[in-house]
Amino acid sequence: MVPLPEGHRHGRPTLSGQLARALILSVGSVWLASVLAVVWYVDREIDINFDNELVEAAHRMFDSAIEQYDTEERRQAATQPLVAHRPLFLEDELIYQLVDADGRVLLRSFAATSDMFAVPLATGFQELSEWRVFTAKHPSRELFLQAVDPLSERREAVNRTLTGLIISMVAVLPLLALLLRSVARRQLSGLRHLADEIGRRGGSNLEAIHLPQLPEELNMVAVHVNRLLDRLAHALDVERALAANAAHELRTPLAAARVRLQTALDHRLEREQVQAALGALNDLSHRTEKLLQLSRAESAAGLTDAAVDVVRLAATVAEEFWEDERVAARLNLKISDAPLSLAQGDADMLAIALRNLIENALRYGEGAQVRLEVLAPCTLMVSDDGPGVPSQVLHTLQQTHVRHSADKAGYGLGLSIVASIARQQGALLSLVSPLPGSSRGFAAQLSLRPLPPRG
Repeated sequence: MVPLPEGHRHGRPTLSGQLARALILSVGSVWLASVLAVVWYVDREIDINFDNELVEAAHRMFDSAIEQYDTEERRQAATQPLVAHRPLFLEDELIYQLVDADGRVLLRSFAATSDMFAVPLATGFQELSEWRVFTAKHPSRELFLQAVDPLSERREAVNRTLTGLIISMVAVLPLLALLLRSVARRQLSGLRHLADEIGRRGGSNLEAIHLPQLPEELNMVAVHVNRLLDRLAHALDVERALAANAAHELRTPLAAARVRLQTALDHRLEREQVQAALGALNDLSHRTEKLLQLSRAESAAGLTDAAVDVVRLAATVAEEFWEDERVAARLNLKISDAPLSLAQGDADMLAIALRNLIENALRYGEGAQVRLEVLAPCTLMVSDDGPGVPSQVLHTLQQTHVRHSADKAGYGLGLSIVASIARQQGALLSLVSPLPGSSRGFAAQLSLRPLPPRG
C-alpha cells in the first residue's frame, strides 16, 4: 500500500473540522437572528408595558389632580400654575400636568417642566426625543391630564435584556463549538472506518467491505465500492486466467513452430518442412484466437442484451463453414417446423459459441456428418456421428485445458468458451454422448433465453 504524502494527511482541513465550523457558523447565525428577534419582541413588550403603566397611572392621578385643583382656597389664590407638593420618593414620582382646553397649565407635578410637554394637545401617545407623553381627557369637563415617562428607562430595560442575551451567547458558544466538533467527529467515525477499509484493499485483497454499523448514506458508498471490488476481482481473474491459458495453450505450438523452422533451415528450406512450420503457426494462430474468445467471454466485455433471430444466426454461421469446400458437404442445417421465438442475448457472442461447437464437431467427428439444428422455442443443437466421448470424460469437457485425446487439442478450450458465453448469456449448455439409440456420436445443445413478450 502506498502511503499518503504528509501534506495530504495534515495539510488539508478535515471533514469533521469543516462540518463543525459550518455547524457553529450556522447555529451562531440562527442564534444571533433569534437574539435580534427576541430583542425586537422584548423592546415591543417593554414599550407596551410601560405605556400601560403610564395610562393606568395617569387615570389614577386624574381624580387626585382635579380634586387638588378644585380646592376653593387654592383656586382663588392661583395666579400661576399650581405645583404639587414634593413627593416622599422623588425617583418614583409620576410627572404630569393638568391643562384646560386652551392649553393653559392649571396644575403640574413637582418635577414637571414645560419642555417635557412640548406636544400638541391631543389625546393619546406622542413622543419627544427624551420623553413619552400620554394625554387623557376628562369624560365630562374640558380638562386634560398629560403624563410623561422618560425613554431612558425603556432603553435601559432593553439594554439589560440584550446584554444578558449576548453574555449568555458568548459564554455558551465555546461550549457549543466543542460539543458540535465532538458530535461531528463521532458521527464521521464511520467514514474513517470506511476509508481505512478501502485503504486496505489492493491487488492481493479485494474482499468485500463489511461495516454493519455504517449509516445509510455511507452504507450505499460501501455497497458501490463492493461492486467495484467485485468487478476488479473479476477482471483480475480474467487476466490471470488469460495468462495461465496462454502459458498452457501456446507453449506446445510455439515449440513446434520453432522445431519446424529450425528443421527447415537445417534442410535448406525444403517445402515439406516449410509447410509443417506453417501448419504449426496456423495452429498457434487458431489457439490465440480461442484464447481471446475465452478472455472476452469470461470478462463479458461489450455484451448487449437484444433480440436474436436464432434461424438467421444459425444460417449466418453455417454459411461461413460452407465457404470452405473441405467441410461444406459435412455440415447440414435443419430448422424445426415448430413455432420458433426470438432469443435474448448478444448475437456476436452467441455466434462465437456456435462456431466453436461446429468446429469441435468437424474436428473430432472423424469425417462424420455434422448437423446444426434449430429447435423450438429458441434452442441450437450441434451433433455428429463420430466416436463420441466416454461418459467419465463427458462431465469434464467444459473445463479449460481438458483434452479429448493425447495427440490433439481437446474439446476443453472450445467448450469452455461456449460454457462461459452460455453462463454470461443466461443460456443452458447440455452435452450428450453417445447419441440416444446409438453407441456413437456427440451432441451439444445450447438453450437460449426466450425474448419476453412486450406489454
